Amino acid sequence: MTATATSLVLGAGGARGLAHIGVIRCLEARGYEIRYISGSSMGALVGGIYAAGELDTFAEWVEALQRLDVLRLLDWSLSGGALFKGEKIIRVLRDLIGDRQIEDLPIGFTAIATELSTSREMWLNTGSLFDAIRASIAVPTVFAPVPCGKFVLIDGGLVNPVPVAPTLNSHADATIAVDLNGPDEPAVPARAQSAAQQSQPESSRRQSILSFIDTIRTAADDSTPGRLGFYDLAARSMDAMQRTITQLKLASYSPTLVIRIPGNVCGFFDFYRAKELIAFGYERAEKALAHAEREQRA
Repeated sequence: MTATATSLVLGAGGARGLAHIGVIRCLEARGYEIRYISGSSMGALVGGIYAAGELDTFAEWVEALQRLDVLRLLDWSLSGGALFKGEKIIRVLRDLIGDRQIEDLPIGFTAIATELSTSREMWLNTGSLFDAIRASIAVPTVFAPVPCGKFVLIDGGLVNPVPVAPTLNSHADATIAVDLNGPDEPAVPARAQSAAQQSQPESSRRQSILSFIDTIRTAADDSTPGRLGFYDLAARSMDAMQRTITQLKLASYSPTLVIRIPGNVCGFFDFYRAKELIAFGYERAEKALAHAEREQRA
């Protein structure tokens, strides 16, 4: 059976982006050959690491994270208009994966960023892989903007949450887009601690830190506007904006298939739920691909 040459578009959406790992694994299992990837924000991070051939290394690392580990990866910022500098996480990933030049990757790759002063969409497809990823994940108020020559770059999801356009000249047989801002669903995986976390006794200091994490992440199960914190409100506002932009972009470019991950599957900072989110992405991809294949045969 000949593999289907595929361009893959990976969307923005915080910790929901871990579902991209499951989607990629499902595509490979079903015989799709990914030849080009474009991504915004977490889509750029996962897509860039996959293009470098290190997705399994990253998945093994992120699956081991617990909530306190996530906090340790965040370098607090006292200036720059953001809560975190964003340098520590990139340094850790650069050490784990090894930096590459994008033009030398075995799979074509473009990360999307936004130029702050002009709101212009920037395609980052040359130079340091992790410099491009760092710019693409610079979510306003969360991670500090990234100076790049005469430009200042911020999160790519602000202007193009599902960037199909960079893949149009990739000569693939199919273009598959993964939208992390799909409609909320009433029954998605519960936000539960892993068995390992449940078995560990919590010191008062550790519990205080974990409680603090809960105050800055998106409370996806609390829809009462009056009870939303600043970062809850900011994250939900960005999700609403990205949903609207995504609809316009997908209507303009019409990829072969769109795999949708519901926006309420997890909170923005829920990276410690990696195993669950990877499995969820695999399941959603499997269902979407099976449905598309049935329609083709009909």
